[in-house]
Amino acid sequence: MNLESHTHADPAGAGQAGVPPDPRRWLILALLCTAQFMLIVDVTVVNVALPTIGRELGLNASALTWVVTAYTLFFGSLLLLGGRLGDLLGRRRMFLVGLTLFTAASLASGLAESGGLLITARAVQGIGAAVMSPAAMALIMTVFQGPERNRALGVWAAIGATGAAFGVLLGGVLVSGPGWESIFFVNVPIGLAVLLAVPALVKETATAGHGTGHGHGHAAAPTGFDLPGALTMTATPALLIYGLTRARDNGFGDIGAWLPLLGALVGAVLFVVAERSAAAPLVRLPFLARRSLIGGCLLMLAASGVLISAFFLCSLYLQHVLGFSALRTGLTFLPAALATLVGAHLGSQAVARLGWRATATGGMTAAAGGALLLTGLERDGNAWTQVMPGFILLAFGLGIGFVCAITSSMHGVEHEDAGLGSGLVNTCHELGASLGIAVVAAVAGASLEGTTPSVDGFGSAFTACAVIAAAAAVAGLTLLPKGRPDPSDGPVFAH
Repeated sequence: MNLESHTHADPAGAGQAGVPPDPRRWLILALLCTAQFMLIVDVTVVNVALPTIGRELGLNASALTWVVTAYTLFFGSLLLLGGRLGDLLGRRRMFLVGLTLFTAASLASGLAESGGLLITARAVQGIGAAVMSPAAMALIMTVFQGPERNRALGVWAAIGATGAAFGVLLGGVLVSGPGWESIFFVNVPIGLAVLLAVPALVKETATAGHGTGHGHGHAAAPTGFDLPGALTMTATPALLIYGLTRARDNGFGDIGAWLPLLGALVGAVLFVVAERSAAAPLVRLPFLARRSLIGGCLLMLAASGVLISAFFLCSLYLQHVLGFSALRTGLTFLPAALATLVGAHLGSQAVARLGWRATATGGMTAAAGGALLLTGLERDGNAWTQVMPGFILLAFGLGIGFVCAITSSMHGVEHEDAGLGSGLVNTCHELGASLGIAVVAAVAGASLEGTTPSVDGFGSAFTACAVIAAAAAVAGLTLLPKGRPDPSDGPVFAH
């Protein structure tokens, strides 16, 4: 699920306290949340449709991996740049640009007749989402003031949490009914309606130099943006995912796998160089040295990667091995999606009482245990006795992990750095999903190919998920803050 953080920092004019509230503000919130809901649903809705897409378009497991990761890769890696563009060029303007891209790409995805066209359209969807999401969040912060802002952010958080759960059910209903194309077509009328309504209701915000910024963490946004940083931030995980995909197809001894993996290492070095020399860097490197931020971001990478990978693997297992329909698969997934919400709710209470380290370790240990239960899947297995107990335990533990990742990352962050901190957590959520699927697909190897994948491949892939979750639990004992959140820090909301 997409439990990504945005803080309660005031990016848009704390001095507006004397300005009367916009009487249409709750309608504006409904429109912005509707747009955000589409972005969140599109992460999970595709997982249920993957086997059908692969069968009808003739895609192998490597190509199916990119159907998911193309979206999350560009969504995550360009989020910080999207926030900066909103500051510089106007948040309403960039919201509309992002929504237009997302809506057009949704139409193209549904019309795609080949894997290449679908993957390209999914990448454009991700670009549109990266531009639209931070702009929508900044607009909410502008429209609402005082106590109402927390209420609006609570609605935003609820939309994000329920969107992931709704996506698995919606995917099953649409794929079993009109067809897989409809999971993309459904975005088009919604996107067009929001595109028509927002210009009439939402005023443009001040751009950099005329107001305060949001999304990159500076109280006064510098002019210009960091294109080299954005390019290297996108190319590095893309090369890493491509190298893992090649290794999955040809083995790690293949030079075609090692070249992109080495390229990813070079890209990471170039990103650091670019950020050191940029006048307005996407990421201020000294900020990354915070231990709580490192721990929270690593925890977010692991939790997001394991959860989306579990949906990916279970969808293939239920439909390819057990012969479930897409609708039955979506209904089967619903308890696991709800378990994530329950875990997040209980995790927020536990971290306030027990602290970050104990809570995160407990949650990720539970997730590792759930993954280990899933390593014993059989060819003639039963979904409710062999899949769901482990999947629900895994999802519940990861829900706890998400809360710990968000709150620990923002621990001690000043208001002027809140946008940067939350943007980094958001980025790790999306990139974690991309990298997680690439890793488990590489571990499973060719056993996920064909209409009847080898059950051994699922065991190996879920073992990798268990190792990742266990490693995150151990890392949390040293990298996360020792204490508990300070209630005076105020709420940190998630989308």
